[in-house]
Amino acid sequence: MNTAKTTYVYGPVPSRRLGRSLGVDLVPYKTCSYDCIYCQLGRTTRKTVARKEYAPIGNIIKSVKERLAESVRPDYITLAGSGEPTLHSGLGEIITRLKGITDIPLAVITNGSLLWDHTVRQNLQDADIVLPSLDAGDEVVFELINRPHRSISFSKMVDGITTFVREFHGQVWLEIMLLAEINSTESAIENIAALTRQINPARLQLNSVFRPGAETYATCLSRKRLEEIASFFSGEVDIVSEPIQNNEVISPVPDGNNTAVLSLLERRPCTIADIATGLSLHPTEVVKLIDKLLHDKKVCTTKKGDLLFYKLWRYANNV
Repeated sequence: MNTAKTTYVYGPVPSRRLGRSLGVDLVPYKTCSYDCIYCQLGRTTRKTVARKEYAPIGNIIKSVKERLAESVRPDYITLAGSGEPTLHSGLGEIITRLKGITDIPLAVITNGSLLWDHTVRQNLQDADIVLPSLDAGDEVVFELINRPHRSISFSKMVDGITTFVREFHGQVWLEIMLLAEINSTESAIENIAALTRQINPARLQLNSVFRPGAETYATCLSRKRLEEIASFFSGEVDIVSEPIQNNEVISPVPDGNNTAVLSLLERRPCTIADIATGLSLHPTEVVKLIDKLLHDKKVCTTKKGDLLFYKLWRYANNV
């Protein structure tokens, strides 16, 4: 496998919701309309709602074509990455052009904050699956968890997601990130559940913080507690908080070929199993690569519960 770095494409990476996902970054690192306390990439450094062509469309399409030619076929092409993808003004054209070069399903992971904008909703119409987020049932919890751009109110966000679900021809999977002692009390859950009945997505996906987040007080719930919470919701409800297990080994990688690992860690902290699954490497080969990267001070470690994660050295203090 050619692991030369591309600017806009990473993976395939292991996704708890989408299997093996080929990620596509449309905006610069931590350019977002939210500053979520649980974000695995740390604090937002550029909070904005300004839509523009953050990356050249032609370069994005070229990068995807090149990666598809050299990689194992992913389950999804996913517009997500290190910022909010709907901020890219060329989103509609990007989706249309990607659909023209492959039959791999296309997913968009979004915080849902800009779905009140008719143009954004139109841009998303050709996607197969859109995965927005709803982490709160009222304005106070919304401000606490998502720390949105000042122009985004709670009601505006909810109305946008509701309208999008009604108009969209594909599937909407609504993610709810549940945090201990913040939005997981009975009253908080009842508020969120009432809104999900209004929104009426195809699926609900209950999640909790598995990787280290922006704030240490954003802590995870147990699987048992998530199963209890699931009973508050109706329709299709998935619990997606379990870590990915590595059960696919395709080929080893030559010693020193660490570019793909660094590209993956650019987007998210990962365990050894995450890296092995995402890059189709044997875990022992990943350990060799990580040891070299640790020695060279290109990566560092951080713990979440009993799990050890690796992230880029330059983000060592970004917690």
